[in-house]
Amino acid sequence: MLFWLAVFTYDSYAALKSSGSKKKDSFRFRRQTAYLFLILINGNLVLFLNMLEPKIIVVTLIEIIFFTMMILIFRNAYADSSKVLVDNMAMLLCIGFMMLTRLSVDRAIKQLTFATIGIVISAFVPLIIKKVKIFDKLAYLYFALSVVLLGIVLVKGQTVYGAKLNIAIGGVTFQPSEFVKILFVFFIASMLYSSVKTIHVIITTVLAFMNIGILVLSRDLGSAGIFLIIFLVMLYAATKNAKYLLGGVGISVAGALMSYAMFSHVRVRVSAWLDPLANIKTTGYQVSQSLFAISAGGWFGTGLCQGMPGKIPLAQSDFIFAAITEEFGALFALCLILLCVGNLMLTLNISLRISNDFYRLIALGLGTCYGAQVFIMIGGVIKFIPSTGVTLPLVSYGGSSLVSTMLLFAIIQGLYAIEQDSSDEDEEDEEDE
Repeated sequence: MLFWLAVFTYDSYAALKSSGSKKKDSFRFRRQTAYLFLILINGNLVLFLNMLEPKIIVVTLIEIIFFTMMILIFRNAYADSSKVLVDNMAMLLCIGFMMLTRLSVDRAIKQLTFATIGIVISAFVPLIIKKVKIFDKLAYLYFALSVVLLGIVLVKGQTVYGAKLNIAIGGVTFQPSEFVKILFVFFIASMLYSSVKTIHVIITTVLAFMNIGILVLSRDLGSAGIFLIIFLVMLYAATKNAKYLLGGVGISVAGALMSYAMFSHVRVRVSAWLDPLANIKTTGYQVSQSLFAISAGGWFGTGLCQGMPGKIPLAQSDFIFAAITEEFGALFALCLILLCVGNLMLTLNISLRISNDFYRLIALGLGTCYGAQVFIMIGGVIKFIPSTGVTLPLVSYGGSSLVSTMLLFAIIQGLYAIEQDSSDEDEEDEEDE
């Protein structure tokens, strides 16, 4: 599986630059699809032989159908979609499904259900992005929806590990901040697209920090950090003014110090980050177990079903990267990181190619959102930064995170399709001339 993933990852980066031969590019994508199914079937076979759980056979068949439909939808129904992005998404989902099946078959089934819902919704998003032309005029609607959703969590949300994250409606629990990230990107893009005059930038900043402030009051500091990074990147991209960026960084540092002083669980996490072994039985237990698991895996892993991921707290969500590294190894985990980086590069590349300023800001903001979440999650797991309790997009367990990430990439696919259509029209005009 390591060899197959390594070749898959190589092909993902090689595909970033077209070979100029449609036949060669087509072969590369077919090979990626073959490796995806080889890893999926091989991994689930190993799981079945070790766990002897009949449900795994059913799950495997459903996953094969799911990935077949996912690839067919985006490669055929949306011929202009980025095939590399689709394949990378599929592989990350595959790795997540395997690890969740290893930890809990029932959770894997729920994750597959969420993914099916996500792909059904995502199938229509690129078409909506191409057809609807008023997204840049709804800034205050995005803001109002964001404040309402985050406000409901602040008032009625369930407290999980010291932070208010979720709300339950009709027995279904979801995390609004995962979807508000997308609204936040559209809000900032709409505001800065309409004007970058100083007074307008100030208004945008005040409103943006209202969203971030509600997250801080809810103690959801991981999401607050992601929102802040999104805002700073989009603000600098729109204004090209380094003073705004430096001012934002200064405010961020001040906010971090205030959070440290105000919230005890922030101080606990910082303490666990600085020296987890000092309090290994209490506050440092989670980070310590994560580091032990990564160390135990070595370069090639202990083998699927041969490690002890159950000893890692929240191994299915916040610390799934540690569980994957333990059983699949550091080289496998490195390929996973490279796929995530590849997704970020693709979104930024799409952003640079888009001629419409509003769409360009959207692609940049969504790419930043994805990249920031990957960095914060993996950085916390390997003790590079304090753990903040965010999930690894497309890999970790969680319906809200999974569906919102699939929507995020579907929007980017829509923007990519718009750019492709624009390029085709320009080429036709040149030929006519």
